Amino acid sequence: MYEYAGAVHIHSVYSDGTGKIEDIAKAANDSDLDFILMTDHNTLKPIADGYEKWLNNVMVIIGYEVNDMANKNHYLTFGINEVIGSYRELDNGELGCKLSAKEYVKQIKEIGGIGFLAHPDEERSHLPEHPPYPWIEETNDFTGIEVWNHMSEWIEGMDEGNKLDRFLHPLKSIIAPNPKTLKRWDDAAMDRHVTGIGGVDAHALKQNVLGFFEVEIFAYKVLFKSIRTHVLIDEPIVKNNKESFGKDKTKILEALRTGKCFIANYYNGDARGFRFYAEFKGITCNMGDTISANGEKVMLRALIPRECDIKLIHNGRLIRESKGMNAAWDINEPGIYRVECWLSGRGWIFSNHIRIK
Repeated sequence: MYEYAGAVHIHSVYSDGTGKIEDIAKAANDSDLDFILMTDHNTLKPIADGYEKWLNNVMVIIGYEVNDMANKNHYLTFGINEVIGSYRELDNGELGCKLSAKEYVKQIKEIGGIGFLAHPDEERSHLPEHPPYPWIEETNDFTGIEVWNHMSEWIEGMDEGNKLDRFLHPLKSIIAPNPKTLKRWDDAAMDRHVTGIGGVDAHALKQNVLGFFEVEIFAYKVLFKSIRTHVLIDEPIVKNNKESFGKDKTKILEALRTGKCFIANYYNGDARGFRFYAEFKGITCNMGDTISANGEKVMLRALIPRECDIKLIHNGRLIRESKGMNAAWDINEPGIYRVECWLSGRGWIFSNHIRIK
C-alpha cells in the first residue's frame, strides 16, 4: 500500500477563512503534506476558478461544507461538482441550505459524492459568540464521521482559567477525540461501514489584541502540524501530473470512502508507517475490509512507528492493551475492531475498523 498524508476541513477566502488557496497549499507543502481537502461553506466556486489541481507540490481537492437553515448538521462533502439545493441567508449573514440535512445527505450520496458529519457532538454554552454546531439529524446515508476536529476540541475545552494558555499553545491543547463522537462512530459502524476521519477546521482567523494590533490565530501552517488523515492506496500517485490528477483524486476519495485511512495527531509524533491489518487464510486485509471468518481465528496486527500504548477496541469496548511498537491478537469473535495508539495519556493514532463476521 502507498501512504499519503493530508489535512481535511480547511476554509479559505472563498468563505470564512483568511488565506488564499495558493498560500494554503504552500503552507501544506512546507508542512510535508501530500494533499489538502478544502471545505469552504456552501460553495464550489474554487473548482470553477481552477483551484482543484496540483498547487505548490500539493494535491488540492475541493469539497464544501453544507449546513441547514438552523446552522446545524454541518456536512463535509467531496466528489461532486455542484452545490446541492438552494440557499437563503441566515440571521448571522451565513447561508443555510433549504433542504433538510437528511435530504442533502441523501442527494449527495445519490449523485456519487461522499460526506462526513462534521464536529457532530459540539455542546458548548460558555461562548455565546461561538455557538455549537452539532449533528442532530437521523440518517444512514453519510459516508463517515469527522471523529477528531482540532478547533472543536480546542474551543470546547476553553474556560476563563486556561484561555491564555490555549491561545499560546494551540497544539498542546489537543488531547484526544470526544468520547461521545467515538461512541457515535462505533455504534454507527456496527450496522455498516462508517469511515472515521480527522479534521483541522482551519480558518486562520485574525484577532484584535488589546485594540492595538491584529494577530493571526492558528495559522494554517500551525494547524497542519496537528490532526492529519492518512490514506492507503494500491497504486502510487503521480505527483504534479496534470493528466493523471482526476484519476489520483479518485484514489484519495475512494480510500476515504472505504476506510483505507487512519487519523493521527502530529503534535505527538510522525505517524507514517502505521498499519493495522488482518491475516486470514493467507490473505491480508486492511482497514475498511470485511472478513467472513465463520468462527475461525483471524490474526489482527498493528505496526507503530514508535513505542506507545496500544489499545484494541472491539465493538466500542477496550478489550486488550499493551505497550510497544507492534501487537498481534488472535480473534474469533465477530464484530468491528480498531486500534488506538496513545503517548503519555495523549491520543496519537486512531485506525479505521476491520469487520469480522
